[in-house]
Amino acid sequence: MLNFPPRADGRSAEQLRPVRFQNHIAPNATGSTLIEWGNTRVICGVTIEETVPRWMKEQQVVGGWITAEYSMLPYSTLQRKPRDISKGKLDGRSSEIQRLIGRSLRAAVNLQKVGARTICLDCDVLQADGGTRTAAITGSYVALSLAIEKLIKEGKLQNNPMSNSVAAVSVGVVNGQVMADLCYTEDVEAAVDMNLVMTGSGQFIELQGSGEEATFNEQELAEMLRLGGQCIRELLQIQQSALVSAGVTR
Repeated sequence: MLNFPPRADGRSAEQLRPVRFQNHIAPNATGSTLIEWGNTRVICGVTIEETVPRWMKEQQVVGGWITAEYSMLPYSTLQRKPRDISKGKLDGRSSEIQRLIGRSLRAAVNLQKVGARTICLDCDVLQADGGTRTAAITGSYVALSLAIEKLIKEGKLQNNPMSNSVAAVSVGVVNGQVMADLCYTEDVEAAVDMNLVMTGSGQFIELQGSGEEATFNEQELAEMLRLGGQCIRELLQIQQSALVSAGVTR
C-alpha cells in the first residue's frame, strides 16, 4: 500500500478513532451504554416489553422480537436538527437506520430463547461527527448484552439468547485512498462510502456501499472489505473489554 499523508486528526488510513464505552448511563433502562467514538457520541438503551408485536401473535410465531428506534438530538449537529415529531413524521434516513440496527441485532440473538417479549433498542445521537449508524449498532450490542445479563440474574431468562457478537464500521475512498472510520469532513469528501456490519465469527450481516457521483473497482472493494474486517475485529475486542469490566463474562 502506498504511503499517504496523515489524516486531519493525525490517524493513518487504517486507524480507528478512539472508542470508549460508559456503561449504565441510563439507570431506568434494562441495559445502557454511552459509546464515544471520536467526536461521535450515542446513548444506546434497552428496555423490555413483556409482549410481542401483533403480527407475531396472529402468525403464531414462537419467541420474541427486537426492534430499534434512532434519533439525532437537535444539538447533535453544527446546525440545529429539528426533531422528527415537529415534522409530523420520521424522516427517511432515520427510518432506514433504525431498521438496520434492528436487523443487525436480530442476527446476533436466538429469538426463541428470548421468550414472548420485545427488546426495544433506543439509540439517541448526542453528537454527530460521522459514523452514527455504525456507532449505534456497535453500542447497541453492548447495551443489549448488559440487559441480557440483568434478565438472567433476575431469573427472567434461563438461557443466554446471545448467539454472536456484532459490530459495524464505515470505510470509504477519499482522495483516491481507502480509509477506515470516516469522520464527518472525510465522509462529505468521500468518492465511495461503505458501511459494514459483521459478527464476531466473521460473517457479514449487511453491506451498504455506493459511489458518490463516482465508481469503484474490484480492487478498491476488496481493500474496503479487508480494512473493514480488520477494524471490526478491533471493535469486538473493545466491546468485550467493556463488558468484562461491567461483570459480563457469558
